[in-house]
This record gives sequence, structure tokens and C-alpha cells, in this order.
Amino acid sequence: MGWLYMRSLEGHATPKAYLDAQFTYDRHTGRSRVLASSVFGRRTYYAAVEWISAGTEVREVWGLVCLVRHNPRDREGLVFGYKDMSESMGPCESDCPARILDLLTATDNTNALAWRERCRSGLALRAGRAAKPTPKPGDVVVLAEPLLFRDGRTFSRFEVVSLPGRKRGGLVYRSELGGLYRIPKLKDRVYLIERKAGRSHA
Repeated sequence: MGWLYMRSLEGHATPKAYLDAQFTYDRHTGRSRVLASSVFGRRTYYAAVEWISAGTEVREVWGLVCLVRHNPRDREGLVFGYKDMSESMGPCESDCPARILDLLTATDNTNALAWRERCRSGLALRAGRAAKPTPKPGDVVVLAEPLLFRDGRTFSRFEVVSLPGRKRGGLVYRSELGGLYRIPKLKDRVYLIERKAGRSHA
């Protein structure tokens, strides 16, 4: 399905509230209800949607993904738009929270199964990153594998420094030769930190 745009949220306070209501309804074919939903990064809506077929009362809970655009100051007045996809379409977006995935009922749809697996893998990866220690100024970071930089030099041991005037989180790493470097995606790497107090953390 393509993008749908509108000039208001029709009385709803947020895009999330609008979409919750949009996918909660009763029809002659059955009943639909959003059991849980979340907006990731302000641009992607995830939901567990319960569908109960009329007559048979067969129950299914499936994953819904909506791309979201919300701009109250849009020049053309199209303040809100969304594009909805079911998990069976195999959406590229795969940051669905665990609490929503846990509500989904069993399926044999290969696209849905692949999407659920990607979401679970992403959750595990982010949990692993969060568990790693965060370096602070004065610490020493030791990489398990030396890193090659654009100047052609390779280092594995760095002192963490914070330069005056840099924004929060703007740490740089001083090599053993004194040069300053940035280490991209540090938490995707294997490393340990030597704290000021002499304790090491993997």
C-alpha cells in the first residue's frame, strides 16, 4: 500500500494514538484491535494487532509496521502521512520491541518469520552493545584487533580524551604516538577498558 496523507490527526494527540485508533475497529468480517504499539525513532510505528474472525472466532495476532511522517508545519497542510505494511510483506524496518513480538501468534509465513528473526537478532545485538562498558576520559581502550586508519597507521591501544569545546559524547582517542583519532562503532568491536583505578573491564 502507498502513502496516505491527511491534514490533521483527527483529534488524536499523537501519530501513535491516531494509528492505534485506525487499526482498532469492528467489521462484519471480524474485529481488529491494537494490543500494544510503539514508535521507534519518531519515524516507524510497530504494533501487535489482534484479529478475530466473525463467526469462527479464530484469533490471530500479527505484526504491523507503519512508516510515519509528521510535520505540523507542512507548507501544503499535509501534516501527517503513513505507509502501513504487515509483517508478511517482510518490511525492511526491524526494530520492533520485544514486548510486541511476544504477543504475536504462531505463523508459517516465511516473510513474517524472517522479519521476526531479524527483529530478535537486532534486539540481541543492541543488548550486547548496551552491556559493554563505556569509555571515559582518562581510560585506556585496548582493541582485540588493531585498527587501520586513513593515515596508514595501525593501533590497538588508545587513551580516551575529551577536548574542550566538544559536545557531549565527543570523545577522541590518543594513540601511543600521540595522534588523535576517532574509533567508529566502538561498541561493535571487541575491546577492554583499563580504568584509572587499574581495573580492567571486557
